[in-house]
Amino acid sequence: MRPLFIGRFQPVHLGHLSAIEWVLKQDGVDRVIVGIGSSNQSFTFKNPFTAGERIDMLTEALDSINVKYSICTIPDTGGLASIWFSYVRNYCPSFDLIYSNDEFTRLALSYWKIPVFNTPLFNKEKLSGTNIRLLMALGKKEWTSLVPEPVREFIERINGVERVRKLAVIEGVVKE
Repeated sequence: MRPLFIGRFQPVHLGHLSAIEWVLKQDGVDRVIVGIGSSNQSFTFKNPFTAGERIDMLTEALDSINVKYSICTIPDTGGLASIWFSYVRNYCPSFDLIYSNDEFTRLALSYWKIPVFNTPLFNKEKLSGTNIRLLMALGKKEWTSLVPEPVREFIERINGVERVRKLAVIEGVVKE
């Protein structure tokens, strides 16, 4: 089996790693394809990191837990499901099934008769990109315990926290 695990990874966090490890424990799975959704979106509070930065974060995080993987990028289409499905098929290596907890992803791909499964949610209140970005924007260090160590180091190296904070101010998520 060749599963595709789709997420935005804004940023990569411990919930993502737990879900990927869970996928790899399924029968017949020894490698996972990781699809970076909304890969053409960056420099917004919802999507602060570029596709390249997310590839780097995923590579460093997945290498640290010694798993077999491939990474592909999947651009947004603004809700045009038929175009999005062609992007998934053309931008990613071949796959047999998909794991995603995103409702649009599940709906769009089930229409094309692709088996789509949920993964367990691991501490969803804390381990969500939205929560982690908000903690960064508010200057709270708790975010550092919610991401893999290599991801924390990467974000600090690129001044990612400051970027998230500035985007949150620009978009009115937090006050300066």
